[in-house]
Amino acid sequence: MTEQAVAEYRIEDLAHRSGATVRTIRAYQDRGLLPRPERRGRANVYGDTHLARLRQIADLLDRGYTLASIKELLEAWDAGRGLGGVLGLVAEVDGPWTDEEADRISRADLAARFGGSEDEAAIADAVALGILEQIPGHEDEFLVPSPQELAVAAELHASGVPLPAISAHLRELRGQIEHIATRFLEFTTEHVFARYLGPLPPTDAEAAEAASLVRRLRPLAQQSVDAELARAMKLFATRHLHRHLSEGPVTPQVEEAHSVPLPANTIRAVQSLVGAENVAEFIAVATEREVQARALDTLTSNHRNSTPVDQMPPIA
Repeated sequence: MTEQAVAEYRIEDLAHRSGATVRTIRAYQDRGLLPRPERRGRANVYGDTHLARLRQIADLLDRGYTLASIKELLEAWDAGRGLGGVLGLVAEVDGPWTDEEADRISRADLAARFGGSEDEAAIADAVALGILEQIPGHEDEFLVPSPQELAVAAELHASGVPLPAISAHLRELRGQIEHIATRFLEFTTEHVFARYLGPLPPTDAEAAEAASLVRRLRPLAQQSVDAELARAMKLFATRHLHRHLSEGPVTPQVEEAHSVPLPANTIRAVQSLVGAENVAEFIAVATEREVQARALDTLTSNHRNSTPVDQMPPIA
């Protein structure tokens, strides 16, 4: 690096100052995120503008922006438009859409909330669904993005709902909710935000106005879903209850038991296979299987007997 009125860097010096690698700097240049260096003889010379741009890109990446969105923001900046309003709009959209705060839970506490024993398959399913997030370096602790959602699952499980059924229900519900979110987004984009989505990035004033609208409209989707869900639950729960009350209690039919004497040798053989406590169940199941097998044989025999001669398969 040479000390002049304006700092100049070789690519290795720029990488050291910015924290980026040489390979990353060249990749940014290829994607149009970083201006090309000045060519002097056989050397490429970078300046403070390149260093500032690299730090700006790193900051935007830390905020969760993709390289594609960063390129659009930087192009707006280079075109003379301020980034303040645009960044404010993106921050408003990227911000939390709920007042709920994430929590942590240990494996021991998790097991205690779900029956007292660890279920690795259920934990893996919860991680896949995003209900739990593994914390790097902490094998026995999880991040809970939505403690409320985990509490609902625990309450359902305590009420007798199996964990696989809860996961399956959440997957189904999530697909339906994502459809609702998509429709609400399309609706508000068409009628509210279309005027901010021109071919050029919005001005600072337009971006600030759009951010204000996002802030005002953000709770409307949840409020609409809450109100409609309450209406639907009352409607269908009432219908369900009335239907069952009108039908009256259902008296279960008790099958009459019959005693059948079996040879002692048969009883001893079954006991040696399944144990004395399972003899009755084993004999019942074996009998049912034999009855089903004979029914299948009868159906097959009847079909063969009713098949015309000219449709019978040839005899080899």
